[in-house]
Amino acid sequence: MEKASGSRNRLLRGLIVGAIGACMALVFSFIPGFLQGFESQTWDWRVRTLAKPGTATDEVALILLDQNSLNWGEEEQGLSWPWPREAYSFVINFCARAGVKALAFDVLYTESSTYGVYDDEALGMAISDMGRFVAAVFLGDEIGQSTEWPPLAPDPAISIDELTQGIRARRDEDFELAAFPIPELLATANMLGNVSAVPDSDGVFRRGNLYASFDGFILASLSLATFMVEHAEDRSIGIHRRYIALTQKTVPTDTDGRVIVNYRGPSGTHKSFSAAAVIQSEVNLLSGEEPLIDPQELAGKYVFFGFSAPGLLDLRPSAVAPVYTGVEIHATMLDNLLSDDFVRELSPIFYRVLLFSLVFLGGFIVTITSGGIKNTLFYILFLAVPIPAAWLSFIRGFWLPIIVPEAALLITVIGAGVANYVTEGRQKRFIKGAFSQYLSPTVIDQLIDQPDRLKLGGERRELSIFFSDLQGFTSISEGLSPEDLTSLLNDYLTAMTDIILEEGGTIDKYEGDAIIAFWNAPIEQPDHARRAVFSALRCQGKLAEMRPEFRTIVGSDLRMRIGINSGPAVVGNMGSHNRFDYTMLGDAVNLAARLEGINKQFNTYTMISQSTFNALGDAFPARELSRVGVVGRKEAVTVYEPMLPERYSKRQSVISAFEQALYMFYDGKFAQAEKVFAKISKVDPAAVAYRAKCRELIAKAPEPWDGVWIMTSK
Repeated sequence: MEKASGSRNRLLRGLIVGAIGACMALVFSFIPGFLQGFESQTWDWRVRTLAKPGTATDEVALILLDQNSLNWGEEEQGLSWPWPREAYSFVINFCARAGVKALAFDVLYTESSTYGVYDDEALGMAISDMGRFVAAVFLGDEIGQSTEWPPLAPDPAISIDELTQGIRARRDEDFELAAFPIPELLATANMLGNVSAVPDSDGVFRRGNLYASFDGFILASLSLATFMVEHAEDRSIGIHRRYIALTQKTVPTDTDGRVIVNYRGPSGTHKSFSAAAVIQSEVNLLSGEEPLIDPQELAGKYVFFGFSAPGLLDLRPSAVAPVYTGVEIHATMLDNLLSDDFVRELSPIFYRVLLFSLVFLGGFIVTITSGGIKNTLFYILFLAVPIPAAWLSFIRGFWLPIIVPEAALLITVIGAGVANYVTEGRQKRFIKGAFSQYLSPTVIDQLIDQPDRLKLGGERRELSIFFSDLQGFTSISEGLSPEDLTSLLNDYLTAMTDIILEEGGTIDKYEGDAIIAFWNAPIEQPDHARRAVFSALRCQGKLAEMRPEFRTIVGSDLRMRIGINSGPAVVGNMGSHNRFDYTMLGDAVNLAARLEGINKQFNTYTMISQSTFNALGDAFPARELSRVGVVGRKEAVTVYEPMLPERYSKRQSVISAFEQALYMFYDGKFAQAEKVFAKISKVDPAAVAYRAKCRELIAKAPEPWDGVWIMTSK
């Protein structure tokens, strides 16, 4: 009787635990984005492992302006960046000669050429002669100059089926601003394609939009526009909740109306050609010589032109690789269109029924099974099921989540109550263990109290980024014993780190004597720019106090250069599943690193960017130092030297004279500026640098002069 009663109790417990787990699984499946960061990592693992070419991969080719092309242009042709646009006409003419199906340029020509009107006309003429050209347009909500479709632009060429006119482009696909190409391209391009793209929440590009709306028009993406150049019959589309209907095919979309990109492999999977080789081939053909590339290699292909050189800023993190060129994403989307194999999401109803059944069965069987060995086997069995299931689904072209089923199964097999307790405890221990090395105890306590403020896996944040380095430390370290060097570094890094943490900063890493830190993550700090700059000024003051002591060790004064920039970056836990760092990446990070080094040019020790200066408000005074052209950036950056109010007040006369000379320098009055800089050069190291620069420019004045001091190195 007791045995029967015990069996009934186990059966009842099994039913209850299975039902709780199944309900939890359903709840998880209904929460948008739940565990998405971890799920995305498992998806990337599947993509990197199983990605392979499709049936149309060989029909898509790339022409890349790579680093070798830049070197060739500079060393053999004397071409500085940016190249004259006439150079690209050779690429277009070569593609026309080859008989490509369509040519898409993933390049924004939104401003007239600096080489003159003829340069733009030469490019436009080549496009007109070809007749199968797709030009890039950037749609956005904050970037762009146009709010209306320009009269010269070709018809967007996309209409919406009558049955789906009520389903307009979704909110995140409806843009208010656009950056259109110059008139010479608008008047000659066959079609326009939108190149703006939004990554997933962790900054990785896994999805894309095939269309977007602007000014009442539907504009195709660069990939869809390239497809439509050859398939004019597909210029009418039906927009549905889970798919887009073209005339001859149906394109599956996710619940947000975006396609899931089916990556073909690592960067370079699509056949690519160097822009330099293509240009040389066209020149050789025009002169009757043998080309480097046979035009037949591009015959009948869809061709994309884009940038792959690291300094041209078109490198993006993708599911298949952390560094992937943007133009390859467009090429892959066209490949998917042609191969008709975009990744599909399972039907929500089918997925939830499958999830409910698996979790309920797992909870029921594990609960009614007695014995440690049996339970362990069932734990392993059920927890392992989602992985091969997701693997096989990928092979069949479906995205089957792994993390939500695993989480639901885990909760089920160990009991809902215990799981909640363990999950909460593990979360606190994780935060303390993961962040104790680079966050202040106060910030860690805030994270434990409000763990939802920490977004693991990566997120886009506005950060203030701090890079510091000791001047000449390599040569200094060579004269010290390992013991003295270690002691000095520990004392220095401890003092600087204490200040950064006191100001709420996050230590990213140490690289020898260099310190990399940032503010506004993981805890939001509206005054992050003020905190970063104040930390820099405090660090400089602390080093001044420690300088006499350090002088007795190294025999010279120890000085530190600091660069600070504020801007958007991806920040989060990055690395492998077993070893990771809470770190950041993005163009804003690169600029902060550049500013630290640019201090050398001006004999300064603390430098901030325009964006940091703007964010400071009235917190600290700063003098404008220069407009600098930074390696890897198209736009000049205005930089400033911040100071504590008392120091700024004491140096007011010198700062005023420097400002007067600086604006003379901007206006190209180098001789006059040199005289003013000379008057203050004994008390202002930056003026010494400007005197030398003025003399250089007096000897050989640049034409035209735009006031920008070009940095020739990183």
